[in-house]
Amino acid sequence: MKLKLLILGVFLSVFSAHSQEYFPKNDGVQMRNTNYTVFKNAKIHVDPQTTIENGMFAIKEGKITAVGKTINIPKNSVVVDLAGKEVYPSFIDIYSDFGISKPKKAESGDQPQYEAGREGYYWNDHIRPETNAVSHFSFDPKEAEKFHKAGFGVVNTHVPDGIIRGTGMLVALTPNVSEGQRILNERSAQYLSFDKSVASRQSYPTSLMGAMALIRQAYLDAQWYAGGNADNTDLALEALNQNKDLVQIFATDKLLDELRADKVGDEFGVQYVILGSGKEYQRLNEIKSSNATYIIPLKLPEAYDVEDPYLANYVSLEEMKEWNQAPANLKMLAEKNVPFTITTHSIDAEKDFRKNLLKSISYGLSKEAALAALTTIPAKTIGQANKLGVIKAGAWANFLITSGDYFEKETTLYENWIQGEKKILENMTHTDITGNYDLSVDGKNYDLKITGEASKPKADVKLGETKIGSKLSFEDNWMNLLLSSPDTTKTEFIRLVTNVPSKTDKISGKAILPNGSETTFTASKKSEEEKSDKKDKPAETPKVMPVTYPNMAYGFTEMPKQENILFKNATVWTNEVEGIVENTDVLVKDGKIVKVGKDLNAGGARVVDATGKHLTSGIIDEHSHIAASAINEAGHNSSAEVQMEDVVDPTDIDIYRNLAGGVTLIQLLHGSANPIGGQSAILKLKWGASAEDMIFQPAPPFIKFALGENVKQSNWGSKSRFPQTRMGVEQVFMDYFSQAKAYESKKQSGKNFRKDLEMETLLEIINSKRFVSSHSYIQSEINMLMKVAEAFGFNINTFTHILEGYKVADKMKEHGAGASTFSDWWAYKYEVNDAIPFNAAIMNEVGLTVAINSDDNEMSRRLNQEAAKSVKYGGMSEEEAWKMVTLNPAKLLHVDDLVGSVKAGKQADLVLWNDHPLSIYAKPEKTMVEGVVYFDIERDQKLRKEIQQQRNELIGQMLKEKNNGVKTQPVVKKEDQHVHCDLLEEVH
Repeated sequence: MKLKLLILGVFLSVFSAHSQEYFPKNDGVQMRNTNYTVFKNAKIHVDPQTTIENGMFAIKEGKITAVGKTINIPKNSVVVDLAGKEVYPSFIDIYSDFGISKPKKAESGDQPQYEAGREGYYWNDHIRPETNAVSHFSFDPKEAEKFHKAGFGVVNTHVPDGIIRGTGMLVALTPNVSEGQRILNERSAQYLSFDKSVASRQSYPTSLMGAMALIRQAYLDAQWYAGGNADNTDLALEALNQNKDLVQIFATDKLLDELRADKVGDEFGVQYVILGSGKEYQRLNEIKSSNATYIIPLKLPEAYDVEDPYLANYVSLEEMKEWNQAPANLKMLAEKNVPFTITTHSIDAEKDFRKNLLKSISYGLSKEAALAALTTIPAKTIGQANKLGVIKAGAWANFLITSGDYFEKETTLYENWIQGEKKILENMTHTDITGNYDLSVDGKNYDLKITGEASKPKADVKLGETKIGSKLSFEDNWMNLLLSSPDTTKTEFIRLVTNVPSKTDKISGKAILPNGSETTFTASKKSEEEKSDKKDKPAETPKVMPVTYPNMAYGFTEMPKQENILFKNATVWTNEVEGIVENTDVLVKDGKIVKVGKDLNAGGARVVDATGKHLTSGIIDEHSHIAASAINEAGHNSSAEVQMEDVVDPTDIDIYRNLAGGVTLIQLLHGSANPIGGQSAILKLKWGASAEDMIFQPAPPFIKFALGENVKQSNWGSKSRFPQTRMGVEQVFMDYFSQAKAYESKKQSGKNFRKDLEMETLLEIINSKRFVSSHSYIQSEINMLMKVAEAFGFNINTFTHILEGYKVADKMKEHGAGASTFSDWWAYKYEVNDAIPFNAAIMNEVGLTVAINSDDNEMSRRLNQEAAKSVKYGGMSEEEAWKMVTLNPAKLLHVDDLVGSVKAGKQADLVLWNDHPLSIYAKPEKTMVEGVVYFDIERDQKLRKEIQQQRNELIGQMLKEKNNGVKTQPVVKKEDQHVHCDLLEEVH
């Protein structure tokens, strides 16, 4: 109720501010300025495409009334002559938190799973669409001054807190008016992000994928609520429905998150305006395909201090390239016709905005595109076209007066007019005396160079090659120049003084010599031809490194394409009844294996001599955590609604390293933070491709379950989440599947039901439409989970880790489960004490489908060697051992009809080895996925040299920056993050 009253109060203030002309007056005579102000002789930038030379425009009561080459000047007009000046529309920043106090952080303490802190609102505190910026706003004159100096007249501001953050407001930065007059729209947009509210301790979500799932569920719940289905009022869902027709602005700070936000929006028919990262150039095609308008921060990375060659080794090529390429981001977006606006978010508007903008222009951004990104595009995006961002009749009188081209370094910004109110930044009456002069005084000829801003000029004086001490002051057009004696043995000065009322090529005045006598001086500006030698010399175009896919070491300058290849005379490990066949050819066409046999005809395919080499199907890792931006959603004991497909990271260098180890397909599993984890992602390792292109669409859906120490939080030191015991783990499964059955009954009854993403996923499991891969160690828990599954009519597809599988292999076979285990890991925690290296061989002997997995980004590069250990420990045949990292994981993932063996008709996921694939000396020479060679050892060697050359060149550029006095950032050594099942934080 307080919130509603506050909004009503602000509405009335806005209403009254704009309607005060008919309110009763009892405080004396009311004066109202109805005069026009007419500006003439200006170069007027009407919009980014239209300019009027020596034009005129008029303003009255905060609005522009007329613009043109000539206009009628009303009688009650004040006329301002802007000869030699230029006029631009004031800029618009549609992403800020201007005037909003910092959200108060919740007190520390246990983080509840479900209990929201706000009664009558959504069950999750991080969904806050009822928040209104207008209720938290207070005009900040000091901060407004920074925006004024950068050229901004209007900002869109909001409360930057929560996942769905509520509505923002559009504010004119007019200092001397009421709050109601400066608020142009109190509900200008709805804001979203992937970041939780600092005002709540509620634990869920703890991850990016959890935030994405929560947004989806909130959208579904809002649709359900709008149908009148809820028994109780939910003020958050009411607000979410009220806000759905507003502009939707989604805040991100990572390139991949921009694409993830767009993905969620597409699912619900919402086109977000996306706050970007400044790295859009790295994925331009995907950015373009999103059809979004982007808000780009002008935060440019600083060069690294790489003087110390040892520290320089800790700066990655990716980081160096980002520093080199980021200033060209806006140019590349413009060339791709991606609509974008520019924001001061994350930088100091006064100190950094113009500097970084001019740097972007020096890297190729056109001035027209820059002006559009600051005026017409943000105005259109926020629904204010023809009202803001243009010098046009009917628009707000928001404009800048400059000494010349705003996008030139020497230009001075004199005034920023907002709603017809003048904000003086620099005095326009100051005569600009900057330039190069021949100074004559007391029979000597000096070189005088005056630089800096017109209001704060600086002097540099030379007599021949000798630098002369000088001090220049310039105030109210009075120039005082103090020159020290060129004779360093004397402390003598010459004082020059004159008034310079207008711009001139010749300055003259009084000179007082050291002996007190008076004479005159003249300073004649050097000829334009002489000046142009330096001024007109084009600036050196910075060399920008080519963007690669991904934009880091070992990336492709162009994505590789499918090839038709004939491998000749290889030893082929077929994984079929033919076994291992020697001197055999394999023909690949259109991404598939078309023939396996002797003396095959190439038929135009490229021939690869594989004599003395081994050709196998690609290695498949059933349990992997590479190529992910998050591993666990730990906020709930069931997170069945979250999707690992949402957090695929195609830039993870481990993709390339895995390809170099012969891996072509992985199951990206959720971690083991909770009994019911998240949905898996089955990925083809297509290095350089997009996250979507890596997802192996034909694969059936999977989900991760977990048992043991991790899910009962044995090592967390936390007591805030159920379960805490192995008994509790069993109860979690029973409770959730019972809920799912009840949900199914309601769904099938024909009555209205609330779609629940978590329950929908659990139903898929019960109905055998989604397979389960379960983290497991102890035989008692393995037995328990099989019994629970059987009680609800489904089976566990794969027990992963399964280090006590040798104890229950017969029961697993009866149940129908497969096994994916480590070769010889044991004793790294208590529940692994009974692990033995014979485990895989024993389970295989019983008749289970057994795979060897990694669960480790380092081990995954040598799974061929891990498979070989079962030959040593378990006496397995080489063929059966090899199947444990190829055909068997394909069977466990139900994709063995497509991959896992070398057979005509299957996809061409192949590895050419230089030696026996189970040997520790074996190296993949070529790794192919669907007929595309993503790893080639010869290309790898060539790239290593190119990478070193690029590093040396970029280090040279950074050293040059530092030598030129540019600020650099220190090198910080970063440790590689080791990713396992129990990782709770985001992957960096």
